[in-house]
Amino acid sequence: MEAQQEKEAQDSGERKRAPAARRRGRPRSFDRATALEKAVLAFWENGYEGTSVSDLTRVMGIGAPSLYAAFGDKQALFAEVVRDYGERYGSFGERALAEEPTARAAVERMLREAAAEYTAPGRPHGCLVIHAAANCTTPEVEESLRARRNENIAAFESRIRADVAVGELPADTDTGALARYVGALVQGMSQQARDGARREELEAVAEIALAVWPRR
Repeated sequence: MEAQQEKEAQDSGERKRAPAARRRGRPRSFDRATALEKAVLAFWENGYEGTSVSDLTRVMGIGAPSLYAAFGDKQALFAEVVRDYGERYGSFGERALAEEPTARAAVERMLREAAAEYTAPGRPHGCLVIHAAANCTTPEVEESLRARRNENIAAFESRIRADVAVGELPADTDTGALARYVGALVQGMSQQARDGARREELEAVAEIALAVWPRR
């Protein structure tokens, strides 16, 4: 009798655990990091609107159900792509602003590194955050990319204001205009790289641009 009761208790426990096991489903049959990198390259090359879900499943090598289960919808995947791009490819400007002693030195380093990054072989040219916004008709995506670009300009201006405060730049420097100038250079270099400009050509642009930098 006791043996029978023990068996019934075990069977009951297994039945209770079964639904949870089914909910967990089968483990993923693909590498998430590799799939994300392929999504980064697809959006980088074709922009947000130019990259369809079918394009993504094809280049990522997964089915639509797996994409939605692992990343959410296209918009959620793109948000993760932008974060990953920023950490892996787009952080050179932030590092320059944080590590260089002056705003001019930071901008010089940033433009030279942009020339190298935007023309690097083996991957799309230019900047994903700039290019992906082209012809974007999804308001939330367009606004998020615009916000990122404006955050960059705000960071430029903050660094320039700091130099004005310590006398590294003239007191009458138009910090807002100078920050916009830097932003226009970065965005223009991105588009030039998309149009086929070589690294050396973009470095020459950076050199000319720095010639008008305000001096004490």
